[in-house]
Amino acid sequence: MKVQDILQKKSANVLMIHPQQTLYEASKILAEHNIGALLVEDDAHEVVGILSERDIVRELAKVGDRIASVRVGEVMTTDLVTVLPEDEVADLSVTMTHKRIRHLPVMVDGKLVGIVSIGDVVKAQLEYYEGESQYLQTYIAGGYT
Repeated sequence: MKVQDILQKKSANVLMIHPQQTLYEASKILAEHNIGALLVEDDAHEVVGILSERDIVRELAKVGDRIASVRVGEVMTTDLVTVLPEDEVADLSVTMTHKRIRHLPVMVDGKLVGIVSIGDVVKAQLEYYEGESQYLQTYIAGGYT
């Protein structure tokens, strides 16, 4: 199974935020859409980073009450790990586990085409293995000749 298979099953809408927006604004978007990360885009609509719930919590531990006014650009992760649509989903789970990341932007020729989360990866793998299991059960029961 490939990343493009996951992207075909989910919305193409990727929520973005600007580096000059505040963590308060970011947290409102995250909560409203029940998501764990936002991609950060600059004025030229280029992806320049990612902001996760974890980034916000770490900053909260540093600055306390001042958290709401901190700018996204001060906290976001800029060293993005990205994937391609033709990458294998099994490889993503290894990357996500080893690098401790939960969201991977999907890029083609430097352009964003989607984002996959650890939840998307787990769901895709479960669906794949459930299909394999059903096939094997049918085969063992003599359903295929």
